[in-house]
Amino acid sequence: MTKPITVSRHLSCMRVGVVARGKYGERLIETIKERTDFDVTSTTVPEFLPDFIEDPEEFVDQLDLNPEVFSSDLIITYSLHPDVTPELIIRAGKAGCKVVIIPGGLARAGSVPELQKIADRYGIYVEVDEICCTLEKCGVEALDQFAEKLGRPEIEVEVKEGCIAAVKVICGSPCGSTWHMARDVVGQKVKDAPPRAGLLCQMYPCRAVRGGDGGIHASADLHKYAMEKALGLDTELHLAEQSKPIKIDGRNNKN
Repeated sequence: MTKPITVSRHLSCMRVGVVARGKYGERLIETIKERTDFDVTSTTVPEFLPDFIEDPEEFVDQLDLNPEVFSSDLIITYSLHPDVTPELIIRAGKAGCKVVIIPGGLARAGSVPELQKIADRYGIYVEVDEICCTLEKCGVEALDQFAEKLGRPEIEVEVKEGCIAAVKVICGSPCGSTWHMARDVVGQKVKDAPPRAGLLCQMYPCRAVRGGDGGIHASADLHKYAMEKALGLDTELHLAEQSKPIKIDGRNNKN
């Protein structure tokens, strides 16, 4: 007797929505198309926005955004505006999306109490990341599926005669910098490979914020750490507070 074939949704095409703004979001869309089997739908908000928006709902209504984005399994929004971003999360919640990722840090996402209120109202998971290469599995289905391929960098390396002979990307940064590093670090001596991996990420160029301990420096540290782990070195990662994800889970609090 032939056994029935069970098709896992986890292996089917997950729908990812991207809200882009100016140059931010373009690389993510390209990486999703080139490196994954996810379906991606995108829309854009204007590159130049007012500093303060009194009525975000009315303002967003006038933007003619692609409504298909909001019914995605997971949305990543580069709206980068503390008035616009919460309104986009509300629309995602109304459309049935269960996960919203907000790169760029809390200052451009809104406040934690406001985001928590929205997450509770619609039963969704919201994560604020200063940089997208801190994204990792956390027990939320859609995010875990996404983070298997895009997020915190993870690599495997082949070493020959004391040099890096090949690098395989298991999980790469959503901007694509991990694949850039993997290509250009080949030929480096093992002892030089970790710092070189971090530098290559910055040279991509990484678009994370400069200055302070986080931003572009955290991106470099994550790639350096990935190389050290792949080489079996005794290592530990220390992320700046500003680069640690803010996780807002409203899945069990839907009103």
